[in-house]
Order: sequence, then C-alpha cells, then structure tokens
Amino acid sequence: MLLFFAHLVITAGLLLVVANIVQGVRVDGWSAALLGALVLGLANAIVRPLMIVLTLPLTVLTFGLFLLVVNGITLQLMAALTPGIKIEGCGSAIVGAIVLALLNMAIEFLLGPAWPVL
Repeated sequence: MLLFFAHLVITAGLLLVVANIVQGVRVDGWSAALLGALVLGLANAIVRPLMIVLTLPLTVLTFGLFLLVVNGITLQLMAALTPGIKIEGCGSAIVGAIVLALLNMAIEFLLGPAWPVL
C-alpha cells in the first residue's frame, strides 16, 4: 500500500513537471495533480488497453506510432475528468504524454528494477 502511495505522489509530481515543460498543459496544484495521477492510473488500467485493441490495425499500419495518439487521448481523458487540469489541444496532449513517458522512464532507471511499475 505504501508503494502505491509513493507511485501516486511521484506521478503527481511528474504531472506538475509536465505542466511546467509543455505549453498548453496546466495543473493548478498538488491536489489536482494527485487526483489526476489517480485518474490517469485508472484510465491506463481500464480505457487504454481497450483503445489499443480497437486501434490495433491502425497501430500496425503506422508501425506503432499511433500509440502516441492513444497515450495523448488517455491524457486528455484524464484532464477532462479531473478538475484543475486543462490540456489545450491534441498536440499538447501528445507532447505531454511523450514527456510524461520519458520522465517515468527516467524515474524507473534511477530507482532501479526493484521499483514496481503499475
């Protein structure tokens, strides 16, 4: 349970970093970021796998690049469901999803293989 909360807080912090890096992404504070991290975790667990299966032919046709759009849509869904988080446009969502994924990879690299990925 402690690991879940640590992952939630780190993801919330990364959402705040993404808001500072990517123009068009706004997070109003830690409370919005924590709620956004929770909603993003649920969206990644429930909605994203369904979207990947439904868009599989397009993903294969684009050699996997369409997954960037799927990640952007998932981030926009999180912003739509979370008060205090706004994303302006699909381009900002896709760039935000890329930055968030790169930051997550950096955190995983720094913390090592013992850090569980949700």
